[in-house]
Parts: sequence; structure tokens; C-alpha cells
Amino acid sequence: MTNTTADLPSTDLVGAWTVDPAHSRLGFSVRHMMVSKVRGQFSEYDADVTIAEDPSQSRVDATVQIASIDTHDANRDGHLRSGEFFDVETHPTMTFTTTGLSGSGSDYQLAGDLTIRGVTKPVVFDLEYQGVGKNPWGATVAGLTATTKISREEFGLTWNQALETGGVLIGDKIDIELDLELTKATAETAEDA
Repeated sequence: MTNTTADLPSTDLVGAWTVDPAHSRLGFSVRHMMVSKVRGQFSEYDADVTIAEDPSQSRVDATVQIASIDTHDANRDGHLRSGEFFDVETHPTMTFTTTGLSGSGSDYQLAGDLTIRGVTKPVVFDLEYQGVGKNPWGATVAGLTATTKISREEFGLTWNQALETGGVLIGDKIDIELDLELTKATAETAEDA
């Protein structure tokens, strides 16, 4: 992906940021039985975000704890953690590392390497900047949404079951939807790191 100079709306964005998990969501959805969607999320994750003065040099390094998967069905979540799917005993995390950022205004494309179950593939997120402000405790916060679509089979998540009526139980395409609130690191938190 070719990087182009992106004109992020505010110099307040330059610096190091962390994800606020209490005000963020890392969700996904997948086609089920060819007629509906199953939605889920991961509740344990962290990310280090650095926004550079030249936005194309910005970085994101994120790690998701796969065992924190929640689809609102304990049996299904257990199956997803098993060796037939994510195999959390061998591959407890999925990771994302930036390879490029392009765009302008409030719309960007964030390219990176996504690793699931030991398989790394390039992905591109459509990234939308929601704004920056101060929370009631004086911290600088920014909002971002990001979406992409991946093939689970490309990452080795191939388990499926044929339906008597034709088709398969689980679709291949996974929609990933991120709603993120970032908190800017202060001089004190930077010293603690």
C-alpha cells in the first residue's frame, strides 16, 4: 500500500495513545445457516497507538486475548476456543501491526498485518476519525471506528458443517467492527512506561 500524507484534523492527535476498554468495542459478525448473523466480541485486548506528525508514519500495535471471546452462548464460545477453531491453548492471542496509513479529512485506510492462529495476512481497515476532546477528568480522548472483512478460512479457521438444505453452517467472511475511544498518554504515564 502506498502511503500518502494524510491531513489529520488536529495537532492534538500527535503522540502516544492507549485504548480505553470501558468505552470501546471489538466486535465481529459472521453468517449463520445462510440466513442470519451471529455477533460477538472480544473483551480483553490492548493497543499502543502512536500518531506521528507525518500521519503516514503513525503506528498501531494491538493484541487480543482470544479466550475473551463472547457470542452470548457459552457452548459456542467453548467450541470457538477449541482446537477446531482458534486453538487458544496453542495460539492465545491475535495481533495487528500497522504497515501503512493513507487518507485525508476524517476517512483513512489503515493497512497492517493481522495474525490469527499463527497465520499472518495483510488487511486494510476503513478508519473513520470521530473527533478529539477532553473528558471530565481532564484527559484528552479521541474516537475512531474501523471496519474490515476477512476470510476466516485464510487464517486456518476452516471447521464447518454442511446443511441438509444446502450450504454450510458458518460463512467464510467475517465482518470486523471496532469502536475505539483512545486516551492520550500524559507526561506522567509516559514516564511510568
